[in-house]
Amino acid sequence: MTYLEAGVVGLLQGVSEMFPVSSLGHSVLIPALVGGSWAKDLNVARPESPYLAFIVGLHVATALALIIYFWRDWVRVVRGLFSSIRYREIYTVDQKLAWMLVLATIPVGLAGLAFEHTFRVVFGQAKWAAFFLIVNGVILVSTEKVRRRSSLAADHATAREREHAELVAVGRRRTSEPQAARLREQAAVEVGDRRLATLPFASAVLIGSAQILGLLAGISRDGVTMCAGLWRGLSREDAARFAFLLATPVILAAGALKLPDLAGPLGNGIHGQILLGSVLSGVGAYLSVRFLVRYLRNRTLIPFGVYCLIFGVLSLAYLTLIK
Repeated sequence: MTYLEAGVVGLLQGVSEMFPVSSLGHSVLIPALVGGSWAKDLNVARPESPYLAFIVGLHVATALALIIYFWRDWVRVVRGLFSSIRYREIYTVDQKLAWMLVLATIPVGLAGLAFEHTFRVVFGQAKWAAFFLIVNGVILVSTEKVRRRSSLAADHATAREREHAELVAVGRRRTSEPQAARLREQAAVEVGDRRLATLPFASAVLIGSAQILGLLAGISRDGVTMCAGLWRGLSREDAARFAFLLATPVILAAGALKLPDLAGPLGNGIHGQILLGSVLSGVGAYLSVRFLVRYLRNRTLIPFGVYCLIFGVLSLAYLTLIK
């Protein structure tokens, strides 16, 4: 693996992991489309693939970026979990949200342990990745086109609650604009947590289970999770935030499981490339989630769906008819 390959894949993985366009799908397709040494060196379906270990290892950097961005949320969630265990209660917003995240993560964790190898070997080929990228685009576009009334109403309610909370947070305080912005953002997050805490546990588990589809190269874990949240009546803003919170433990666990592989024979000769890819992946993920949290407050998933449809169709046509 060259430094150029590692840098491109690292940045691509970090950015596309947060965007609902499938990082794994792009990590499979790009080397296949470029061809040559890229297709040979960067083959995720190959048995004992160093490339797979490299990609999944990058997830640690991506997860750290998510933890840094949402650090206040995770401090409250962890405190809520421990206080719930200590006092044997689920009463506060933080306690409810903590258990929602725990329960919603279990299905994809079990599925990943049981079927990750099968999904990778059978569906880790470039043509399958292109096909599932098309499927991902259909899911994103169709979900936005036929959203439930409860989800559409939640968009308006969320916007009103956020505006009210931001006004109350700043009030008549004499603060600088950066301080005011932080106060508004913190207030919006706290109100968002209260909304998410009203979600039934069964709905949270159902939304979390949608992440299983993300094991398929070409299907975006964050994308299908957001869509599942919209189908359960969440606003687009809350669905996106819940998806990012759900993704953090899954991405971190997947990366941590592959770290021993990178420290062993599969990582020989590519430690510098791993470091470069990890740094670019972390930076890309942080900037992406920062952008998306704001973007999805009042914009749709349709542009991402259209992109997946176009890129998927062109890739499948090239791989089938030309290459």
